[in-house]
Amino acid sequence: MLTGIVSDTHDDMAALRKAVEIFNEEKVSHVLHAGDLVSPFTFDIFEGLTCGFTGIFGNNDGDKLLLRERFGGRIYNQPHVTTIAEKKVILVHEPDLVEALADSGHFDLVIYGHTHKPDVRKAGSTLIVNPGKLARLHKGLSTLAILDVETMNARIVTL
Repeated sequence: MLTGIVSDTHDDMAALRKAVEIFNEEKVSHVLHAGDLVSPFTFDIFEGLTCGFTGIFGNNDGDKLLLRERFGGRIYNQPHVTTIAEKKVILVHEPDLVEALADSGHFDLVIYGHTHKPDVRKAGSTLIVNPGKLARLHKGLSTLAILDVETMNARIVTL
């Protein structure tokens, strides 16, 4: 079972279209967004996903009420705890608590964003994933992550 992970999309509609295309081609069963969608109109692209979607608010998200409404209530305040294929997952945007969350032993997967830098590593038995930034608005590559939930191996994909 594959899960798509994305963050910091920052209204980059062309990059969003490409990400949705990649997630659909890879047949991911769910996409997790670690914040900074920014504007409600991004839903117009995300609704093209052929799988489920769960996201959190980041520090740059604007109209949170409309974002939540457009996404059918599937965007949450952080931290957000969920389960994917019996794996306990926590999503945060900023990296401040990532190490403590991983060290707690309560989660199989800690997902974060904000830094715009991909990060895939183990901390004890917990996998930590930052998919990097999808938006092409800043320096660096546009990236996302795809996680094989059965093996708990994640790979970074460059657009």
